Amino acid sequence: MKNTQKVALVVGAQGVIGRGLVDHLLTLDEWEVTCLSRRGGTDASAGSMFEGRLRHIAVDLLDPEDTHRKLSGLREVTHIFYAAYQDRPTWAELVPPNLAMLVNVVEAVEPIAPHLCHISLMQGYKVYGAHLGPFKTPARESDPNHMPPEFNIDQQNFLEARQRGKNWTWSAIRPSVVGGFALGNPMNLTMVIAVYASISKELGLPLRFPGKPGAYDKLMEMTDAGLLAKATVWAATDERCSNQAFNITNGDLFRWNDMWPKLARWFELEVAPPLPMSLEVIMADKEPLWNAMMAKYGLKYNYKEVSSWVFGDFVFSWDYDMFGDGSKARRFGFHEFIDTEEMFFRIFGNFRERRVIP
Repeated sequence: MKNTQKVALVVGAQGVIGRGLVDHLLTLDEWEVTCLSRRGGTDASAGSMFEGRLRHIAVDLLDPEDTHRKLSGLREVTHIFYAAYQDRPTWAELVPPNLAMLVNVVEAVEPIAPHLCHISLMQGYKVYGAHLGPFKTPARESDPNHMPPEFNIDQQNFLEARQRGKNWTWSAIRPSVVGGFALGNPMNLTMVIAVYASISKELGLPLRFPGKPGAYDKLMEMTDAGLLAKATVWAATDERCSNQAFNITNGDLFRWNDMWPKLARWFELEVAPPLPMSLEVIMADKEPLWNAMMAKYGLKYNYKEVSSWVFGDFVFSWDYDMFGDGSKARRFGFHEFIDTEEMFFRIFGNFRERRVIP
């Protein structure tokens, strides 16, 4: 390995965040990338384009033996980018699997990777209690932790304890709702809106905001997956960011009452007044319709792959402000920003090009 060469281990590489990280790292000549996911990788074109710089490993991170066996050859890793996530029904049930996966990765790689420089941990606003109800906004990285259970906090505590006395450093990256491309991902709001709008259009219906009363008028923000990737790599490679947490957002705020009509216009839909309804419930019978749309429009992905209704219900239930203070990253040197409206339109266009939606 050349002294200037960096070797990234991207954990959770098939998710919306992991995909963005891999795409960004491969634009930087000094990086080699190993991707971990349950499914592994099948993109042959990417493999040939980045021959020698990209490889995929399918691994069950909840199985310590499988993790150690599959990762035993990763001695050249310099940076671990951890973005894996396993969903569970309750906040308490989220803790054991999500902490175990991080622990298994670190315990498998750290002892055998003498050049390890940094471990990047992907978190979110659950650190601030944003999922529990109205919380202090803008949320700042210095805000105190809340009452457990909370796996994001447990993961950071593990890294802080593990890092003491070591040469490597860590960073904790805290995006808002992330927008990007991923299939079969439980947390993909842009996919929720795109598929919901496409089905509404197919049924000849206007686009109604389905969230809780009050959510339509509250302040929101999002984080573009590409911007997030740039910020994550920046924090992992800038010494000033060592052992720090950073909120990473697009840099603007919006309200659904202003954004929703613009999204509807992109899909050439009228807007009707909001109507509280559970997407998980009302979309439960729409698979036959989606199958017909796949045949009619030549779409490539089945209903399960494009469904994130539970997450949509979660986000649209926020009848309180949801935003953090992103100024710390700017003070430390990261100055990029994204217009959220343009982000939505770009991602929707990308979905259309990929034949995810008509």
